[in-house]
Amino acid sequence: MANGQKKAELNVAAFEAWVATQSDDDFKQIIHRGQLNRGEIAKAVGCGKSALRQNPVLKEKLDNLESKLRERAVLPALAIPADIDTGEPKEYDVTKSRSLLDSKRLSELEAENIELKAKVCELEMKLARFSELSEVLSEQGFMPR
Repeated sequence: MANGQKKAELNVAAFEAWVATQSDDDFKQIIHRGQLNRGEIAKAVGCGKSALRQNPVLKEKLDNLESKLRERAVLPALAIPADIDTGEPKEYDVTKSRSLLDSKRLSELEAENIELKAKVCELEMKLARFSELSEVLSEQGFMPR
C-alpha cells in the first residue's frame, strides 16, 4: 500500500486525467447547488470526498477548474454575500423584535376579525328569519314569552 503522499499524487494525476476526458456537457451533468458535485467527482476519480477537501493540491485544482467553468458560463456565477462581515459588532435593534410581535399579532387579529364577521352574518340571517316569525305571531295576537 502506498504512503499518504504517494496516494495524494496518484489522486491528483487521476483527477487531471478525468478532467481531460470531460466536456462542458459532462460537467453540466454533475452540477449541484452551483458547483460540481464532489461525490460524483470522487467516484469518477476513484478517491474519497475527503481527499477533495484535504489534499491542498487537489483542492486547488478543483477550485481552478470551477473558476474556468464559471468563466465559460458552464457553472453559474458566485453570489455576492448579502452581509459582509466587517468584524464590528452589530447594533441591537430594539424595535425589530417589537415589530415582529406586532405583525404576528396583527395577522392573528385579522384572522379573528374574518371569523367574527362570518359569525355576525350568520346570526343576522337567523335573526331576520325569527323577526319575521315574531311579527306574524304578534299580528295574530300570540306573543312569545
